[in-house]
Amino acid sequence: MTKQTHTVEKIGGTSMSRVDELRETLFIRQGDPYGRIFVVSAFGGITNLLLEHKTSGEPGVYALFSNADNDHGWSDALTRAAGAMGKAHAGVLGHPADLSAADDFVRERIEGARSCLIDLQRLCSYGHFRLSSHMLVIRELLSGLGEAHAAFVTAVMLRRAGLDARFVDLSGWRDEGQYTLEERIRQGLSDVDAACEMPIVTGYAQCTEGLMKAFDRGYSEVTFSKVAALTGAAEAIIHKEFHLSSADPKLVGENAVVKLGHTNYDVADQLSNMGMEAVHPKAAKMLRQAGIPLRVTNAFEPEDPGTLIDDTPAQTPRVEMITGLGVYALELFEQDMVGVKGYDTAILEVLTRHNVRIVAKTSNANTITHYLDAPLKSVRRVERDLERIYPTATLNARNLAVVSAIGRDLGGLKVLSRGLAALEDAGVELVAAQQTTRTVDAQFVVPRDRMNAAIRALHTALVERTGKGALAA
Repeated sequence: MTKQTHTVEKIGGTSMSRVDELRETLFIRQGDPYGRIFVVSAFGGITNLLLEHKTSGEPGVYALFSNADNDHGWSDALTRAAGAMGKAHAGVLGHPADLSAADDFVRERIEGARSCLIDLQRLCSYGHFRLSSHMLVIRELLSGLGEAHAAFVTAVMLRRAGLDARFVDLSGWRDEGQYTLEERIRQGLSDVDAACEMPIVTGYAQCTEGLMKAFDRGYSEVTFSKVAALTGAAEAIIHKEFHLSSADPKLVGENAVVKLGHTNYDVADQLSNMGMEAVHPKAAKMLRQAGIPLRVTNAFEPEDPGTLIDDTPAQTPRVEMITGLGVYALELFEQDMVGVKGYDTAILEVLTRHNVRIVAKTSNANTITHYLDAPLKSVRRVERDLERIYPTATLNARNLAVVSAIGRDLGGLKVLSRGLAALEDAGVELVAAQQTTRTVDAQFVVPRDRMNAAIRALHTALVERTGKGALAA
């Protein structure tokens, strides 16, 4: 693969909701605006309406359809999603012809999806057909609606501004062909010349592998990374609405945080594990293997180069970020566990079956504790299954938080002992703590309602008192 000079750039959903503000600063830049391929997510909140809310779990079209028998509550939800799409593009487009084109686009896609779901619901009213066998395809279909809408609207907006922008639809809408992800991308970009036009590519790509099956809501970053790898991009860029900083400025103060500036893919993986995805770990793997550096920028500060993520090791050990995540600690105690194999395997099988994500785990002779990023109802289902498998075990779920100190190299910094002292000084109760031998993170488990206090205390002790200047290295 020959390394090119173009970049592949992704805009996330929150930033997409303000894409009109990026027209002059990001897209129409000084000099040559071309040589860039943009991969876009759906406008903020649209995918939640089409599937389910990412954090609260409130059902969207997909969730309502999957639980429906003969009622059409999902159809009302689809109408609401269409209304939200219309509101989103009305806030971006100004010309009546552009608004009409976007309205027509939404109507055609939404009504096409509605007809498909009605037909499928009717078909599955017969005993030979099971709705469950079609749900993954439906999830893919609905996901593609949001990304296709956002890409279409962005291309229309840019063409009105004088750019030669092209809508590249990878969603497979009314496409009878069967393509792998690589084939889908190559087919979509086959006649695109990024040197003289600006491709606006859907973050969702329909393919035989099934992006949702493998990556669920992380699919747009996988598409983005695959486009970068296949086209041999000089750099992959993600435009967010914030800088990657040493902590959340809302928690520790604007003047206390420091932009990372430069870090590596090890740190990116740890951030992903803590729910702060600079990039999906599978997407990062593609970029790393292709030798493509990733840059994370603040879309609304185009003059700032942001943070570069590559394979470069740290010049000096330091803590680069403090972040926290609310979890449920699921503890299984079984006196007969000592010296017996298989407990861990059985627990992992149950967690996998219920699609529960593990943030961290600890164990001793007769106790295994998993720190889980999941709704309480999912944790309760796991508990019930484990009680059936191990009827003499004692199971306990606690509402806690994992606060992590992360850096490319924490060697010799005594992060664990300094962190423990900082939490004690701040009056934060410590439930557990651990540091791996790889020295890229140290984790402190605290009561969930003390997570923010723990982040502030650890940031003060491990970042601010160490010296801000080192973070930019």
